[in-house]
Amino acid sequence: MKPLFLICCMVLAVMASEDQKALETLLHDGNNKFTTNMFKEVAKANPDKSMVISAFSVLTPLAQLALASVGESHDQLLDAIGMPNDNVTKEVFSLANTRVRSIKDVILKQASKIYVAKGFELNTDFASVTKQTFDSEVQNIDFTLSQSAANEMNTWVEQQTNNRIKDLVDPDNLNSDTRAVLLNAIYFKGEWEAKFDKELTRERDFHVNNKITKKVPMMYRRGDYKYGESAELNSLILSMPYKGGETSLVIVLPNEIEGIVQLKEKLNDPKVLDNALANLYEREVDVYLPKFKIETTTDLKDILKKMHVDNMFSAQKARLNNLLKNMEDNLYIDSATQKAFIEVNEEGAEAGAANVFYIHTESLSLDPELPPKFYADRPFYFAVRYNSSPLFNGVMYAN
Repeated sequence: MKPLFLICCMVLAVMASEDQKALETLLHDGNNKFTTNMFKEVAKANPDKSMVISAFSVLTPLAQLALASVGESHDQLLDAIGMPNDNVTKEVFSLANTRVRSIKDVILKQASKIYVAKGFELNTDFASVTKQTFDSEVQNIDFTLSQSAANEMNTWVEQQTNNRIKDLVDPDNLNSDTRAVLLNAIYFKGEWEAKFDKELTRERDFHVNNKITKKVPMMYRRGDYKYGESAELNSLILSMPYKGGETSLVIVLPNEIEGIVQLKEKLNDPKVLDNALANLYEREVDVYLPKFKIETTTDLKDILKKMHVDNMFSAQKARLNNLLKNMEDNLYIDSATQKAFIEVNEEGAEAGAANVFYIHTESLSLDPELPPKFYADRPFYFAVRYNSSPLFNGVMYAN
């Protein structure tokens, strides 16, 4: 009987491993699809302008709302985040939180909190799920004291983002009809595996387009990086690791000064960048990269509607029936906002994002002898990635 017992244990271990791989694939594919769709709409809303988003941090409140909703609204939310059903959603996001907490050598943290109107409380099942799956805090607050309530919530956001995201919650969005506010914050800070020498940073030309050139502080370093060319994207690609090797900054640099327009169109396919990154190879590269800092405020209500995630914004269609106890009125999302920032310098990168959802009720190959030159002197796409998943992405126009 002993050999049989051992064999059973081995089979169970393999099955568990396969199940985890399936969950990781669902998380990767769902995040990739959602990031691609959100990037497309935010880029359209910010033409010829630097921008940064964290679609990854929007997944959590949408997953929470999916578990709190029923009917068509529920199905629409699950489809948006790429999840087949509630049970898988719980498993995938529990895994995601475990992954974020286990990362080494960089700071990466995600936090979630639900503020509930005074005199109301979360549905018991939903309260349990949101704690176990998302490690979400819950607190009652008096929304009629709009300024003090906003101050308290904004303080929480600042604490989660190293004081980089401020004034996310607008007191004008809080009133006697506000029943709950969903907050989610993500913060990343990583040092380069190999830092740039500040003494080598110089003011150099950056071509915003074919007509406009401006001076930017351009960092320089020669070192070994994952590098490649993509004929499909008509771009050079560089992957720069942070300490620990699990996170990296990916830069996609169009071959032409105004090539960012076509590049953004090609990135509408969520698989095209993954395919290009799979073909990178490590070699010595001369890297010229601007120091940059970008802050972007995104109207998530407008963007999500354009992504066909619109039922939750309608009092008639939202059907957030599983959110609060003893609710006779229709709950719906009144407004939603994300603030995100990224700063890249010689030391590494710092990035953060926070989201607020207000719930109301209705009353090419080069010479192998020479290091290739990666000269980022024109608009480019960037992404901070954890293994193969984008956490932040955007476009740098030097404006």
